[in-house]
Amino acid sequence: MAFTLKNIIQRTLTGIVYVAVIVASICVHPFLFMGVFGIITGLLVHEFLTVTKFEGKTWQRLLCIADGAYLFVASGLFAGCYVGQEIYMPYIIVLIITLIGGLYLRDVNVASQLGKVFFAQAYCAGFLSLLNFIPYKFSGVYDCLPVLMIFVFIWLNDTGAYLIGSWIGRRRLFERISPRKSWEGFWGGFAVTVTSALVVSQFHLGLSWIQWIVFAIVTVVAATFGDLLESLLKRAYGLKDSGKVLPGHGGMLDRLDSAILAAPVAYVFFELVTRN
Repeated sequence: MAFTLKNIIQRTLTGIVYVAVIVASICVHPFLFMGVFGIITGLLVHEFLTVTKFEGKTWQRLLCIADGAYLFVASGLFAGCYVGQEIYMPYIIVLIITLIGGLYLRDVNVASQLGKVFFAQAYCAGFLSLLNFIPYKFSGVYDCLPVLMIFVFIWLNDTGAYLIGSWIGRRRLFERISPRKSWEGFWGGFAVTVTSALVVSQFHLGLSWIQWIVFAIVTVVAATFGDLLESLLKRAYGLKDSGKVLPGHGGMLDRLDSAILAAPVAYVFFELVTRN
């Protein structure tokens, strides 16, 4: 009982610190957002390579991690018009070096190892880096609320899904991949998130109330699939958690799996809305 209580306290404290860091990094200043999420992106790439049992050289792993972090920061600087598109040149050069480095891999499946490198860049760094472009979609100046709400929607959806699923969950959502998720939980999280979107629509006039609801819906759907995809990845490699960087919660990939897929979907949504 004491061990269980200790775990609960540890998980709660870690969750509070995690949420505080995410919220502060998004809301305080765009440079803080770039810096914190650049580090997070590097951690995501590291965990992905660890989960998928990357067997390349140490220098290739470190280059891949640094390149992923660089991509997020570079995208933030470019999105905020601090620099031009030449900021992406070092990122491309490092990818080329990593690819050429495959010539020196022996006794491993080279195609598989390089595939993991590029998958990590696209999935972890590429998708998440699209968050940088969302704050500038309305007026060209940094507006933290749309990005913040992606995470708030995800957290509210997770909370609603857990509470409703634990209470009345019967029908499995995707039993082969995640046996504990239920359709009842999905719709519970869905209802909580849409309701919160209606509330926020009264304070942020950049989107109509209908657009806020659509934003919430696409975020919930993308977040759910993002969670399932990461669960599939861990199941394929026989793992329970992606890491131990967050005591009581597992790895960074475990916490941001939903955001990784929600980020590009939200980017496409805002791109369509602002263009029309």
